[in-house]
Amino acid sequence: MKKLLYFLFIGLISLSISCSKSDDEDELTKDGPFPISELSGNWEATKAQFSVSSTSVDIIEDGGTVTMSVQASGRFTLTLNPVDRDAYTVTGEIFWEEWQGSFYFAVAWDDEPNDWDTYGHTYDGTTLSINGGPDSGDYDFDNDGDLESCSIHFIFVRS
Repeated sequence: MKKLLYFLFIGLISLSISCSKSDDEDELTKDGPFPISELSGNWEATKAQFSVSSTSVDIIEDGGTVTMSVQASGRFTLTLNPVDRDAYTVTGEIFWEEWQGSFYFAVAWDDEPNDWDTYGHTYDGTTLSINGGPDSGDYDFDNDGDLESCSIHFIFVRS
């Protein structure tokens, strides 16, 4: 009986250790070129451009607004308010994707929890610019209810 309890105890410890390791592996990296927590606060877009092929829409240039609220954890809410349709909100989490010694600015969108996109970025403490390649965003260019894959270019300033 003692041997059975011993093996059961060892098994539970092993299970506990393996579970805690897998939890750590799923943790998103928050420290890269700068800590993600530096982005906490409210941001207002001066540019919110969506492009595909020769079609391009800039919500700000067209008279709309885009705001973003970021928590110290990297969780964010992005509210887009184009002039030609109802405002809508998207949420997600900002983090750093580390790959081969480099850090890439990354966003895990809540509507696609098992996927994330990486973006080019610049940040100087008051201005954040995010540039994505093909398929880095979605926009309904013809306002028919169907989102189309596109590239994005946002410039935010602290508000």
